[in-house]
Amino acid sequence: MNRKIKISFLFISLLCAVQMSAQSDVPRAEYPRPQFQREDWRNLNGLWTFTFDFGKTGHDRKLYERNGFDSKILVPFCPESRLSGVEHTDHISAMWYHRSISVPSEWAGRKILLHFGAVDYFSAIYVDGKLVDQHWGGTSSFETDITSCVKPGATHNLVVYVEDNLRQGLQAGGKQSYNYYSEGCSYTRTTGIWQTVWMEAVHPAGLKRASIVPELDQSRFVVYPEFYGLQRGEKLKVDVRDGSRTVASVTVPAASPTVAILPVKQVKTWSPESPFLYNISLEVLDEQGKTIDRVASYAGMRKVHVEGNRLYLNNQPYYLRLVLDQGFYPTGVWTAPTDGDLKRDIELSMQAGFNGARLHQKVFEERFHYWADQLGYLTWGESSSWGLDIEKPEAARNFISEWESIVLRDRNHPSIIAWTPFNETDRRHVHYQHTRQHDRFLRDLYEICHALDYRPVNDASGYFHVRTDLWTVHNYEQNPDKLKDVLSLKEGKVWQNFPDREATYSGQPYFVDEYGGIKWIAGNKFAENSWGYGEGPRSIDEFIARLEGLTNAILNHEHIAGYCYTQLTDVEQEQNGIYNYDRSPKFDMSKIKAILGKNPASDIYKNAETGKKK
Repeated sequence: MNRKIKISFLFISLLCAVQMSAQSDVPRAEYPRPQFQREDWRNLNGLWTFTFDFGKTGHDRKLYERNGFDSKILVPFCPESRLSGVEHTDHISAMWYHRSISVPSEWAGRKILLHFGAVDYFSAIYVDGKLVDQHWGGTSSFETDITSCVKPGATHNLVVYVEDNLRQGLQAGGKQSYNYYSEGCSYTRTTGIWQTVWMEAVHPAGLKRASIVPELDQSRFVVYPEFYGLQRGEKLKVDVRDGSRTVASVTVPAASPTVAILPVKQVKTWSPESPFLYNISLEVLDEQGKTIDRVASYAGMRKVHVEGNRLYLNNQPYYLRLVLDQGFYPTGVWTAPTDGDLKRDIELSMQAGFNGARLHQKVFEERFHYWADQLGYLTWGESSSWGLDIEKPEAARNFISEWESIVLRDRNHPSIIAWTPFNETDRRHVHYQHTRQHDRFLRDLYEICHALDYRPVNDASGYFHVRTDLWTVHNYEQNPDKLKDVLSLKEGKVWQNFPDREATYSGQPYFVDEYGGIKWIAGNKFAENSWGYGEGPRSIDEFIARLEGLTNAILNHEHIAGYCYTQLTDVEQEQNGIYNYDRSPKFDMSKIKAILGKNPASDIYKNAETGKKK
């Protein structure tokens, strides 16, 4: 380990001592999957050993058989981050991780599952030198059944091999830079493990997952379970609780397929104004009625749908005041230093007047969605689609499987109200073969979203639309009068980014889901290439006036159903956030909230009582 890494690791050890939970000696010690909790689990974060494999020769050298490597890294932080103790910011083509895992003796007779929150991009999992699984996808969670490879009461060697190559165009990379330095809209890369690694014990006939669908109009929850295995005579018992009071309960056969329907009297809805959550327990019972698997969950009773050119929440038109959130952190890159940092980002956004966020070019971890559910914060779930060369069939194949996993993982969160598979896809080329592949790709993902879930789909934020439930445009005009004019209806037609090269607008809810991006550097530049949209204001007063003018230009148009301001925080050299990169405020936030907390004056929204069933 060189001197720079040693000094960095000493610093990070001291920093983590402050940040870690008093009850735990590992970072990010909280349960990583709050909507599907079991009691028997072990967090595997903490110090691992590792080695880089720039030549990808590790398999030839049989590194998968090793019981340790020469360098140390703090998981779940990526090696590019300061928190990892490594801070290697050049491209990392491949690397190997190692740690030992001890399986509790009381886990005998159950399935032993190894979970990874996310590993960017390809990973191969070895236990005691044996390959047990492989995974493709830098932002999707996955589990590996290691039951046959481990012995309860024993300790085993876990080795994880990862590969990451943004430049091939075969994988989604989001805002990770293709060059050595961060520039433009591209920032520090993330390689390898960047979310919690953990292990749990599950009965062989336990629950694999459960889709919990709220049906507000019928005042009921509908649960669609999946099981690891089926045994005759077993049942699934589902209870819905308001606090400690049971408001619905049903027991159904543990079969495939099966469904549990739970009517709820005097239903309480979930909304930003009243983010009420029901506690839900799911128990698998054996033939004698004994509980063999128990999962704790929760759900919100809320409805989201489209009527004409409006988005409705709980059967009332709802105006979206979103902010662009890219989810980068100065010390953790894609990984929040603590669970509290995830919560704080939402609180900062709400303090600025926003009622939600477009989660931009990154798949956020489940703990973020948990806090959004708890706090009443609306989000649009998005992928990290940038970097894909969709003319390559393998790129499309990689993306489809990763996106499917993302939707399946997150679809129970009431705070997510729309899916956005892509951002600013490129259809500007005139070659027919390219546009045909592009259009098929977006159409396929639109259909896949609807096959997996009921939420509205925004096929590609900004442009180019092919098939979409929500119509979104991006406009960074910095003159409020010009923006108001551009967004005005012209002969009854809305403004489009590329009207001659995308689908015809057909009356969907219309959102300006990127605007603003006003440059304001409070203090020092992050780098010499720091930037923001347009010519920066000369004073804070001028910034406030421009922000209010641009926002009013959108609010004054009745055909617009909401907006998304760029952006919540500065991200490295892109210094156009409402907050600095370290989350400190740039402005008097009461003035910011007075602007961004306004709904349009239109009667459409005046009498909407969101959060109450109608």
